[in-house]
Amino acid sequence: MPTAIAVTGPDLVLPPPDRHTPSAAVLQSAVRSARTYSLDQSLTEMHTLIEHHGYVIVLCPASAPPAVVHRLHAIRSVLESDRIAILRPELPPLGLAVLALQLRQLSICDFSPGVLASSARLLSHYIHAGALLGSVAKLDRVPVTLQSHAKSWMPGTQFAVLATPRPELIKVTGDAVLPAPQFGTKMLYATGQLSPDWVTGTLAPAWQAQEVTEARLPGESARWWATGKLVEFAAAIPDISVLYQLVTSVRRDDCHWCGLELIGDRCGFCSAPLTAPPERPAPAPAHAVRALPRGAT
Repeated sequence: MPTAIAVTGPDLVLPPPDRHTPSAAVLQSAVRSARTYSLDQSLTEMHTLIEHHGYVIVLCPASAPPAVVHRLHAIRSVLESDRIAILRPELPPLGLAVLALQLRQLSICDFSPGVLASSARLLSHYIHAGALLGSVAKLDRVPVTLQSHAKSWMPGTQFAVLATPRPELIKVTGDAVLPAPQFGTKMLYATGQLSPDWVTGTLAPAWQAQEVTEARLPGESARWWATGKLVEFAAAIPDISVLYQLVTSVRRDDCHWCGLELIGDRCGFCSAPLTAPPERPAPAPAHAVRALPRGAT
């Protein structure tokens, strides 16, 4: 069985592009409160996933309530399992759903669980995720200037914000658009309390999106963007063969802590850096230190 990709909400599960892509596991321990879903039930849920899949990669939004995050880490700690990866990329919710879909697609390839988990950081750099917002007054996940804060109080003002791969914010006027991806993408958009016309009619053509599809707005989106007046969007590489080449092009190493394979500079399962920090050399004895000649470098 392929490595399980788990998410913390049903609205983070995008429809598969083909019949081969497995679905994601929706963790009830994250969806339901501790009152309605006990720790024992949460442990059983995760243990069952491990028994069936061997390893579990959990994607949790950075804006998720602390109680959800604490429950996930409690489950991992009680099970004493190094087969659970808890990833919280700095992606907006719709972008996170796209990443989950990409990992689901790659889970049926010949990647080890460690490579699959650590590839999330790589793939995140190729997801252009943002939103059309009616206000940036409370937005704190993307740098916002004082001038933009002031303009957000003016009726009818809208802002286009790019969260990843590089933060960008513009006022929606005329033909102004956000920096476009330099590769072919499919765009998803999810409508909140704003019209999607600018996203579908201006941004998507400017980005030369190969396909534009509407998705369900994730429940975390309003919290992440600090407003319900939004249209969230995410553009990403849809071709699994291209994603496969991206991951295989990176050198693989073994984690010095848990032994799993990884790509990049950090293990997706135990979060250990690629190599152990070098030991600091002991200070040399005073008599062994020679003074440099004046002016020497």
